[in-house]
Amino acid sequence: MSSLQPVRGTHDILPEEMRRHRHVAEVARRTVALYGFHEMATPIFEFTDVFKRTLGDTSDIVTKEMYSFERGGDFLTLRPENTAGVARAVISGGLLQHAPLKYFYYGPMFRYERPQKGRLRQFHQIGIETIGVAEPLADVESIATGARVLDALGVLSRTTLEINTLGDGESRNVYRARLVDYLKRHEAGLSEDSRRRLERNPLRILDSKDEGDRRIVADAPLFDDSLTDAARDFFRTVCDGLTRLGIAFTRNQRLVRGLDYYCHTAFEFTTTELGAQSAVMAGGRYDGLIEQMGGPSTPGVGWAAGVERLALLLRDVPLPPRPVAIVPVGAEGEGVAQTLAEQLRRAGFAVELGYRGNVSRRLKAANKLNARAAVLIGEDELKRNAATVRDLDSGEQAEVPLEALKDRLAQFR
Repeated sequence: MSSLQPVRGTHDILPEEMRRHRHVAEVARRTVALYGFHEMATPIFEFTDVFKRTLGDTSDIVTKEMYSFERGGDFLTLRPENTAGVARAVISGGLLQHAPLKYFYYGPMFRYERPQKGRLRQFHQIGIETIGVAEPLADVESIATGARVLDALGVLSRTTLEINTLGDGESRNVYRARLVDYLKRHEAGLSEDSRRRLERNPLRILDSKDEGDRRIVADAPLFDDSLTDAARDFFRTVCDGLTRLGIAFTRNQRLVRGLDYYCHTAFEFTTTELGAQSAVMAGGRYDGLIEQMGGPSTPGVGWAAGVERLALLLRDVPLPPRPVAIVPVGAEGEGVAQTLAEQLRRAGFAVELGYRGNVSRRLKAANKLNARAAVLIGEDELKRNAATVRDLDSGEQAEVPLEALKDRLAQFR
């Protein structure tokens, strides 16, 4: 058994790290509720087609990164992201009749990538989706919700909001033609994957991780030169809304989304504190997603954020409540201690009850657990129906009647 290790790219989340993860999720959950988002959860695995339809047969995620398997004739995939799962739930659940829909999610995702700091093969995300709202107000609200979450976590000031527009359908058709014309002039320098995508999915070349592709893409045409007036007005409204809310942003014309169903707003909150993994939250508008999955044409916008990356950025994480230690003195106190511990827990106190050892050993254990106070119960105290309460910070102690114990311990909550 000693040779068994976690699978590469995964790790055990032990209590100290779990406390940071839980803090991210709980703060996000409380914050997005202020904006009207309701929590939901989709299955951790879906039919493989859910992701093939949305991410495409030629995308890196589908061809290289998905964990897929076959069971009982069904082809299944551990979810690499959650937007497709939410869209599938909306379609299969007949939920579009209740639009607009506003959902929050939290949970594990799976991608076979080279493990890096803040980037594991099993990782966790929080995210929101607004489905059924075509107006730019939804884009502004989505970004504002994300900024509020980052601010509540104490990391917003250490991030930069980058924003761009991908235009509407007409804009993208014009841009696609200009992009293909440019890339064909540099086709010899493209990777094999990108040459294959040039005719079918040229926009995905913009997302290529190949260094040679990146150098070519760096000089590719920009979306701005292909935007329709309607697309410009949409983006201007989004920018004006962010300015009105006091949300600072920078324009990054190279910020793109290579999948066809993305349109209009694309954005990322980035940081310089995590090395190569600069994005901590990313999102955008995906008006073509649900239609591509077989549903009716339905607008949508949202974002996702990596819990591991956010946890690394946290500076102040609330400590768990310091417990009260119950220390029985002698055999007479053992049974009473057990009953008393349960009574105090029911009253809302965090209580640690030592399992073995003499008084000195149990008090040392209480200090190791960072207990705030100790309640000593021995034969002498029991005769007086009392207990001795010791302040483990100051060392002061006093005998307290058992019926007054809860009130006496209230100061140590």
